[in-house]
Amino acid sequence: MMDSVPERITARQFHYAVGVDDWRVADGGACVHFRTGSFGAGARLVHAISEIPGIDDHAPDVDLRLDAVTVRLFTTAPAPDGLSARDVEVARLISKAQQLGFTADPSAVRNVVIVIDALDIPAVLPFWRAVLGYGDRTDGPVDELSDPHRRKPVVCFQQLDAPRPQRNRIHLDVWVPHDQAEARVAAAIAAGGHLVTDQWAPSWWVLADPEGNEACVATRIGTDGHGYP
Repeated sequence: MMDSVPERITARQFHYAVGVDDWRVADGGACVHFRTGSFGAGARLVHAISEIPGIDDHAPDVDLRLDAVTVRLFTTAPAPDGLSARDVEVARLISKAQQLGFTADPSAVRNVVIVIDALDIPAVLPFWRAVLGYGDRTDGPVDELSDPHRRKPVVCFQQLDAPRPQRNRIHLDVWVPHDQAEARVAAAIAAGGHLVTDQWAPSWWVLADPEGNEACVATRIGTDGHGYP
């Protein structure tokens, strides 16, 4: 029986909980990605998850694809600060329900956020809400928008103090598990990008493509090396 009022926990506490070794927190909640090899095998895994007693009381987001299944859990906002003890409990049940021999692939866990720099956020936010068909992010920051069906990336707005001529005003934040970040940064550089700054690593690295368009590879670890984990 699941608690009616779940205990809130940090991403670090989730990571160190027993029985969730396959799971990773990379913004967007706690996720696991199983390589199933076929759509039919993935459907059987989804069915097994659906048969967990009480799963409707704390249903996960499940993405079934041709050769993989991704499962995501969160309690309030789909972010690490929205995790609870209930997510740990359900993650354990899902891992136990996974009796089909599938391998978890932490390197496939990610969450992409579109970041728009703006001088006047209240003026530009309604445009993006309308053109994307998004809504205000439930239980999240007031300057963020999300897909009501949780299928597409979150859009957030970053306050500018002054105009930035000759610099892109939209970039991507690519959230990855803490143990995958340096490999992702190295791969981006090997593919023709360059490091703009690692001043805030291991929280995030700022990278740019050959034409200067920027993206951040981010984790839940604090700049002091603590946090998650």
